[in-house]
Amino acid sequence: MKVILLQDVKPQGKKDQVIEVSDGYAANFLFPKKLAIPADAKALNEVKQREASKKHKLETEIAEAKAVAEKLNSVLVKIAEGAGADGKLYGSVTAKDIADELEKQHGIVVDKRKIVLDENIRTYGQFDLDVKLYPEITGKVHVLVCSK
Repeated sequence: MKVILLQDVKPQGKKDQVIEVSDGYAANFLFPKKLAIPADAKALNEVKQREASKKHKLETEIAEAKAVAEKLNSVLVKIAEGAGADGKLYGSVTAKDIADELEKQHGIVVDKRKIVLDENIRTYGQFDLDVKLYPEITGKVHVLVCSK
């Protein structure tokens, strides 16, 4: 009997997978525990629709990430901070500060956790930081820390 798994079943397969099982296993174990449904035309069509939807969503997310990466490469984020006589900042510039200024100055929304910053910026200067937008898609943001 062909069934479509509704959840991962350890020895059989993963969710939305169509597998062949014995009639007794399906009737006595999979169906009562709502782990699977019979693989009729309607159910198979629904699985195909879900897969197509997932694929479209993934393609859309990748296209958006590439567009944001292109925008990031061409912008400069200026952050004005106060510093002491030795040129060291009173505080530090964090990934949150960079994300906030990026949104305020250029309207580009980036999660602060995606900005790769080994340690907070504590001096004046220009810094090029990576922004991991999606697996295998990375943009660069240019940050200029200057005096107030």
